[in-house]
Amino acid sequence: MNKIKISAVAYTNTKAFIYGIEHSDIINKIDLSLDIPSECAAKVISGQVDIGLMPVAAIPMVPNANIVADYCIGSDGAVNSVFIFSSVPINEIKTLRLDAHSKTSNNLAKVLLKFCWKQDVEFTTDINQETDAIVLIGDRTFGKKDDYAFAYDMGAEWKNFTGLPFMYAAWVANKEIPQAFKDEFNAALKLGLSHRNKVLRELPQINNFDLEDYLYNKLQFDVTEDRKKAMKLFLGYIEELEKESV
Repeated sequence: MNKIKISAVAYTNTKAFIYGIEHSDIINKIDLSLDIPSECAAKVISGQVDIGLMPVAAIPMVPNANIVADYCIGSDGAVNSVFIFSSVPINEIKTLRLDAHSKTSNNLAKVLLKFCWKQDVEFTTDINQETDAIVLIGDRTFGKKDDYAFAYDMGAEWKNFTGLPFMYAAWVANKEIPQAFKDEFNAALKLGLSHRNKVLRELPQINNFDLEDYLYNKLQFDVTEDRKKAMKLFLGYIEELEKESV
């Protein structure tokens, strides 16, 4: 049987998943690559891989998209790794630099600015352009909140806006995956989550950042009905933004 190709994200928030995969027999049945979220999405969309832990904002671009796992990267309120960092209060932001790593976080910033904060903002991806604010995600945000005048945790802001949790990334396939494989894959992910204490011991300590709180409390990993509802609402907001830009 051909190995199933899987792309996962190489951030701290996925370390438990990777641990579970690498410590299960399923590792012998897959080709695993570790990528940033945007590359992971591109590989699933293009068919380079069969399954990816990809930003949910990119799911509509995946042919035959289907979520194949009971686990995701989510939060219920503050997540402490998905931010708008700003030099001015949110109601004064006029320019914002997006993060090349994730389509979901960029779109979440746009949704919040438009529909929650009612701000008309100019967006750029030019790293050399000076802006009022930036989107920054993942490990590059750890311990950085104090470096900026204002730090808006987008997990918390989404919860305040909608009353719902959020799903940043899901395990998405671009084809039908055998149920037996999905069952084994879910078991591997569950194994990894049950060994977060081992994962934690292997991570380097970071100043001004509580990794234990992050892995056990801020991050949530279950694909719940509320999280699916939030994803549907979020994708609807993105559609509205895209219609307005045409």
